[in-house]
Amino acid sequence: MDKIIEVNNLKFSFKTYGGVVQSVRGISFDVCEGEIIGIVGESGCGKSVTAQSLIRLNPEPPGFFEDGSIIYKGKDITKMSEKELRTIRGVEIGFIFQDPMTSLNPTMKIGKQIEEIFVQRKLYDKSQIKEKALEILKLVGISDGERRYNQYPHELSGGMKQRVMIAIALVGQPSVVIADEPTTSLDVTIEAQILDLLKDLQKKTKTSIILITHDLGVIAKMCDRVLVMYGGKIVERGTVDDIFYNTKHPYTSGLLGSIASLETEKDVELSPIEGTPPDLFSPPPGCPFAARCEYAMEVCYKKMPPEYELSEDHKTVCWLQHEYAPDIKLPCKNREKSEVL
Repeated sequence: MDKIIEVNNLKFSFKTYGGVVQSVRGISFDVCEGEIIGIVGESGCGKSVTAQSLIRLNPEPPGFFEDGSIIYKGKDITKMSEKELRTIRGVEIGFIFQDPMTSLNPTMKIGKQIEEIFVQRKLYDKSQIKEKALEILKLVGISDGERRYNQYPHELSGGMKQRVMIAIALVGQPSVVIADEPTTSLDVTIEAQILDLLKDLQKKTKTSIILITHDLGVIAKMCDRVLVMYGGKIVERGTVDDIFYNTKHPYTSGLLGSIASLETEKDVELSPIEGTPPDLFSPPPGCPFAARCEYAMEVCYKKMPPEYELSEDHKTVCWLQHEYAPDIKLPCKNREKSEVL
């Protein structure tokens, strides 16, 4: 498959009164045509900063690129002017935000908010705009489009508002859609509907999706490939099967072990990952997970491990893969994907 986005050694930080926060610390990955790639990790690991860096949504300043490149169709997004970025945002790369309650303009009717994108991008004649807006409402599963078109955001449910956000993201017929925890504020039933909608739209339009989440159940349901982030770095990457059936990083194993499955008895305690994430004002010289890892060795605290290639798709950044490391069998490696859905 052809690569649409190539991220190379991306480093993004924020200047604060307390010092420089190194939010993203040298990550590299690519996104191919028509695939859904998931970025998973706990809060503060850098996944949302990574997502917003892809179309320069992080405020600059205080944020700034320390190093790296984001290549989209041969051009480096990190070096684009604001004028160039406007031709990409919302047109070639769409973005679905976490909270539709605060992402929609409360003073504008739904139809006008969708039409605004058409007008800004000059995609259709004025006579076609309303018809196209109603078409896209239908595409995202909003019935009675004419009535919804004339409603304000507060008149819609949370799930309906998220469908509108998806509609706005798809207006420009983008090559890539970035979805930053799109189901965080929704109940389980509506979450399933929104995920099914995204999957269905992806199949119909062949759009690539970058899905940001902390929920491994969402990853199991949606994604082709997964990036596991911790402490501003990618610590494991692979197909969904690699991550669930052949876990090779203790952090990934910990994430899997902390999930309650359908078979979990009510009196069984979950296995949380003890400790706290690293201080990104002053990141550790070694593996960022070493302080919380039960398998940590002396080298883990002193030197960042290289990325070990386990297969063409599966790679991990962990000293346990070194030829001299002890042979550790990580728990939860055979957990069924269906158990976390």
